[in-house]
Amino acid sequence: MRTLIRHGTVVTGAGAAVADVLVDGERIAQVGAQLAATADRTVDAAGKYVLPGGIDVHTHLDMPLGDTVTADDFESGTIAAAFGGTTSLVDFAVQDRGRPMREAWETWMRKAEGKAALDYGFHMIVTDLTAAGLEEMDELVAEGVTTFKLFMAYPGRLMVDDATIFRALRRTADNGGMVLMHAENGGVIEELVARARAEGRTAPKYHALTRPPRTEAEATHRAIALAEMAGAPVYIVHVSCAEAVDEIAAARARGAAVLAETCPQYLFLSEERYDEPGFEGAKYVMSPPLRPRAGQERLWRALAADELQVVATDHCSFRMKDQKALGRDDFTRIPGGAPGIETRMSLLYDGGVRAGRISLTRFVELTATNPAKLFGLYPRKGVIAAGSDADLVVWDPDREITWSAATHHMRVDYNPYEGRVVRGTPEAVWSRGRPVVEGGQFVGRAGAGRFLKRAPRAP
Repeated sequence: MRTLIRHGTVVTGAGAAVADVLVDGERIAQVGAQLAATADRTVDAAGKYVLPGGIDVHTHLDMPLGDTVTADDFESGTIAAAFGGTTSLVDFAVQDRGRPMREAWETWMRKAEGKAALDYGFHMIVTDLTAAGLEEMDELVAEGVTTFKLFMAYPGRLMVDDATIFRALRRTADNGGMVLMHAENGGVIEELVARARAEGRTAPKYHALTRPPRTEAEATHRAIALAEMAGAPVYIVHVSCAEAVDEIAAARARGAAVLAETCPQYLFLSEERYDEPGFEGAKYVMSPPLRPRAGQERLWRALAADELQVVATDHCSFRMKDQKALGRDDFTRIPGGAPGIETRMSLLYDGGVRAGRISLTRFVELTATNPAKLFGLYPRKGVIAAGSDADLVVWDPDREITWSAATHHMRVDYNPYEGRVVRGTPEAVWSRGRPVVEGGQFVGRAGAGRFLKRAPRAP
């Protein structure tokens, strides 16, 4: 099957120009002005942008948490992602303490196989790092699972100590992998949580009040220091506050190999959401929590200045009615996380590009090119070039939609951006040359996605 996309403005992280794109099978065959090529199908993209498919490198699909499981699995999650212009994602396999990492990877592979409509990869969440585990890290890197997430929060569940973090960092310095850090000071947070509960402060807003910005900034500083001592790069996930950005910016200015992401919720939502009436504040219980509105411009400046390199989602969806409601009388029992896999790109385009905060090419860097480069997928993904996978989006810069739980494709009964009107959304989406979204309909196939074996970085 050959498809010719004509007359669109082709946008990459390097620039934008009117050009045609010829797709042959699963790959891009040619990119150029007024291509003299025959095709089985021709698409007129005049007045539209042609973008590389988005890559979301931070999602949690079919993930157990306590006595419940995220509302979106690999079928619903990847279909929702496609409607939003994302064509690849990297999810997280979670190691059970005392069990091999490979066992976790195999478990998550089974969750995705036969369900994922888009291509997918995995990070490994490390909860227990023995000598055998260090060898497993080498094996996983060789098999395309090249990144390892460690937690400085959630004592007794996910949190590991500094020595474990240091060992993991040193191993990735040698094997070409990379450590991802959830940077919050878990011990201090536990003390603040215990005090709040003892005082009967159990409403959703106390989730945020017991996780102040300094707990994130301190842990970010410590994670960077450990990485510098180990001689390894480190990637800080879901940066939410100005204080943490300042730590990252200072480290990068002195030459430290620090990379970081933020998420749309920290750019568009702020802490006053926790004061919504009744139990509505539970919609926004996530970690890190929403922050003061005043800090959002610092995040935008960091995105524009390359102090932050990626916008991912931390998509972790739980229904209000029967899942978030588990913590109605105790904020510590509210499943943490929020949906965002479908809304990411339109929010960033509307609030970033159209608002003049970032350029169109920077938008593509943050949502596709940088994720591909940092996570071992480039140039297979994240770029429109001959030989690359034909993961493509025809983007209508003028089409408006209103985000709502009534119309989104995620399996949750609320949308954090309910009623927000955005301008700039996908018109058509292809994954490896196959149409997946056209005319507002899903035309792909659950199970068509493939595992992405990611390349290690050069150690």
